[in-house]
This record gives sequence, structure tokens and C-alpha cells, in this order.
Amino acid sequence: MDKLITGIHHITVLADDPQKNLDFYCGVLGLRLIKKTVNFDAPEVYHFYYGDETGQPGTILTFFPHKGITRGRRGKGMINTTGFSVPAESIGYWMERLKKFNIAFKGPVDRFEGETFIYFEDQDGVGLELVFNDADTRPGFTYGHIPPEHSVKGFYHAEIWADSEKPTAALLTGQMDHVLIAQKDNRYRYAATDAPGNYIDIIADPQSPRALKGGGSVDHIAFNTPNIETQLQAKEKITHQSLNPTHVYDRQYFKSIYFREPAGVLFEIATAGPGFQVDESKEHLGEGFKLPSWYEQYREQIEKAVIPITFNPEQYS
Repeated sequence: MDKLITGIHHITVLADDPQKNLDFYCGVLGLRLIKKTVNFDAPEVYHFYYGDETGQPGTILTFFPHKGITRGRRGKGMINTTGFSVPAESIGYWMERLKKFNIAFKGPVDRFEGETFIYFEDQDGVGLELVFNDADTRPGFTYGHIPPEHSVKGFYHAEIWADSEKPTAALLTGQMDHVLIAQKDNRYRYAATDAPGNYIDIIADPQSPRALKGGGSVDHIAFNTPNIETQLQAKEKITHQSLNPTHVYDRQYFKSIYFREPAGVLFEIATAGPGFQVDESKEHLGEGFKLPSWYEQYREQIEKAVIPITFNPEQYS
């Protein structure tokens, strides 16, 4: 039987200033802005999608930037660190680049075999890692201001903090096609597909405080499923665990269902398609301000509500 869940689809984070968010993720890290739209549930707020050249599942980091949002707190019941995959030989380049932009970092530190990382945070306190490895065969993306051989390839992993790994692990392995890949101390790594971009690390730490949602905190993590048929099959399995998944939402670029996993993290299962080229060509992804059809009649009001943004890659060479 083919897997219903194949790995990570995207991760969505709450942020403050939209211009600073764009400058950090496109400018400093070099991710591609693949879609500029709005939060479909709160259209006065932007929704930015960053990823590789076409926004493939496993590369997509998205943000709801809301100017003036209260800062959140790291802790149990939340994804507290998102790791990006970069080539092993790029450690020196990225340490110098972070220093250039006055971004404090910790490391480099070895974790599992063949895996070295540095930890840092963006202006909102989002926990980030660059994970240096030779296992990732995906091509990176660059606007040209970062050498292609050092560019980010996509996600490496996401890290959940919990009282115990067992309840979340039981869900991942029992209903979501994951298996235990590695374990070290209180870190347990699971994956539906054993490759960078799909690792879910659970940190069992009962002494940590409970997380508080706000600016700099992850709103949810989405797992990839091939199509609507596999999504509905996955939904049925989740329903049998009394986790009450939502109905299917149309997110224009994919279909989604949501539910809260045992540790408290909001999980989503998102379809791989139709993808981000339904309203922009590959060459022009992220250039327009895209609205779903049901909001087009309000475009003028929405454009007045959001803060104008600009981006010039050459400023970040």
C-alpha cells in the first residue's frame, strides 16, 4: 500500500513586520518568494510563501506577518525550531554571512552522524537551524546574490517539544506513515520518507514551560499527501483516533484539513497539488499580489489594508 503521508508539506509561522520578514528570508537566507497573497481566514493580513524555485513540498515556509503582534514564547506543545538543509561544505560561507548581517548564532555542533548545524533566530525570535549535510540531492534556489553551491535546498527537519515523545510518536507511526529513524538522549527523530526535508524531531522535556502563541511562533505544520483521495483516507484514519479533523479547506494551491495532535501542535494534511503555478508562471512566481476568486471583489480594500513591500536582492549580496 502506498503511503498516505509522504513528508512535510509546509510550515506556517506568525510574524510582525512584513518588510523585515521579506528582507530576512529572501534577502539574508535567499529563499524564493513564491506567493504573495493574504490569510484566507483574515484577508487584512498578508500570507507570504517562501520556498525553492517552484515551491515544492518540503521547502515551503509561510508567514502571516501582522504588524504589532505580541511576541510568543517557546515551549512545549509547539514547533520551536525549523531546520534548513544546506551543503556540508557551506559552513564557513554561512557563518560569515550571518556575521555580515549581525545575526548571532550558536555552533557549529554535530548532532547525528553526517549532520552539523548552527542555530540562530530571526528578528521575531523564530528558532532556525542550518543543517550541513551531504545527503540532500535537491537543487537549491538563488536570486543570484548567494552562490548556487551554498544555497538553501529546503527544510531539513522540524522540532516539537513535548512532555513525552510517546503520544505524538504513536500518532505519527500509527496513522501518519512515519517510522523512528534515530534517537539520541531525549531527541527522537521520525520520518515518513527518510530524506532531508521530512524529519520530525520530538524533544521530550517535561521541565520546559508551555508555549505561548504569538509573533515568532509556529502556527502549524502541514504534512504532504499526494491528492484529495489520499487526503480523505488519511482523514478517516485520524477520525478513528478521535482527533476531530476539520472539513477540507480550499487553499487555492492545495487542499487542507487540520487537527490538534496530542502534544498540542496544530497539524495539517495538505495535498501536493495543484501547486503555485495555477495563477503565475514559474518565471514570475511571487511577483503579483494574488487573491482567491472570492476576495477579488474586495481587492481595493485589501490592498489599502496591507503594508507595501519591496525587495532588491542586490542589497543582500
